Amino acid sequence: MENPEKGYTFYSIGVVHSPFASRADISRERCVDPDGFNDICGAIEIFPEYSPGLKDVEGFSHLVVLFVFHRSDTEQLTARPPMGHEKRGVFATRSPDRPNAIGMTVVRLHGIRGNSLDVSGLDMIEGTPVLDIKPYTLRDRKLDISLGWLEPFVNKE
Repeated sequence: MENPEKGYTFYSIGVVHSPFASRADISRERCVDPDGFNDICGAIEIFPEYSPGLKDVEGFSHLVVLFVFHRSDTEQLTARPPMGHEKRGVFATRSPDRPNAIGMTVVRLHGIRGNSLDVSGLDMIEGTPVLDIKPYTLRDRKLDISLGWLEPFVNKE
């Protein structure tokens, strides 16, 4: 992908293998539940030329995955999230329809088979291009957070 204005070029380093064949396979209920994707298992296949980058990944329990919303065909600045009925600014949502179709998620790493990562917590569809993988670290864990417009939808047991 190249942005002529900025001149950035990104290359896919791998691809997601997911039980979800399309966006329609992901229910709104699953998106609303904070644990809705925990049981979704699949794999992230890293292309052979990038597999040396997997060295030492096995020691991490979770990974941050940056990916392309490759089935997003619109660029929106507002979106109607699964919770509520009000349109929100796209930067306050996880909508795939955004100016740059870049997504981010955290998955649990269960193991590595060759150049394939066995993971759970997948919220991506089959064939999703992966741009980068980073270890989830203590630096990523935030305890004192505000959830903005999502606050009324959070179960505060």
